[in-house]
Amino acid sequence: MRLRKAARVILVGAPGVGKGTQSERLLQRFPQLSSISSGDLLRHNVKQRTPLGIKVESTMKAGLLVPDDLILRLINNELNQRGWLYSSHPAGNVMTLASCAAETQSFSNDADMAAFISHPAHARGGYGSPSEDPSASFLLDGFPRTATQAERLDETIPINMVVSLKTPLAVIMERISGRWVHEASGRVYNTTFNPPKVAGVDDVTGEPLVRRADDSEEVYRQRWKKFEETSEPLLEHYARKGVLWEVSGMSSDEITPKLMREFERRFAE
Repeated sequence: MRLRKAARVILVGAPGVGKGTQSERLLQRFPQLSSISSGDLLRHNVKQRTPLGIKVESTMKAGLLVPDDLILRLINNELNQRGWLYSSHPAGNVMTLASCAAETQSFSNDADMAAFISHPAHARGGYGSPSEDPSASFLLDGFPRTATQAERLDETIPINMVVSLKTPLAVIMERISGRWVHEASGRVYNTTFNPPKVAGVDDVTGEPLVRRADDSEEVYRQRWKKFEETSEPLLEHYARKGVLWEVSGMSSDEITPKLMREFERRFAE
């Protein structure tokens, strides 16, 4: 299935609702779609020892949130390098993470980082308009999570579809109660609909499966409440933009056909 225009999409849903499953299915059905994960971009920059990666490494190791400004600059840079943002700056005048890394291994102090963030090439809206070519289609994962972040993202790249995935809390609670994980690979099993071949062990390695600490009912209810608090204004923001679409179902398999039909209606040839 081919796209006729650029799809810039965000999936929003409570933990355990199946965002990862729906993302994988969209990417398989529409080869022109790419996945852009803010977490993956951060980890890549840390591994490559870019100035931004060096700056945020200690923050990430401490389990703290990376400031919004840095995430936005990271996304800007990625989209610009892919050619998905038409630059409003003369050729050669864009300060990328790669070019900055070539000049220095790290920032000597916070003032240097502030200078990087406030560089004209990274100013709000500084990259110009987004490409509408179908090849510039992506699913953005991990950002934005709040209405404030969404407003900032609008200034760089306007999202044109936000999918709100909804499944009853009781169904998700039952789902996570049966979830087991192979820690080394991240493979996930579920005793209800995706059980391992042998109970309690990974299909590939035969190593023991474990339960995630945050899969307890008490912890999950706290995560659900936090999600509800932050997602409501986020979804209201995109509803006002006219790009919000809600879909509900008891399972991922029930939601997928509805999502595919709507996605095709909006973007496919």
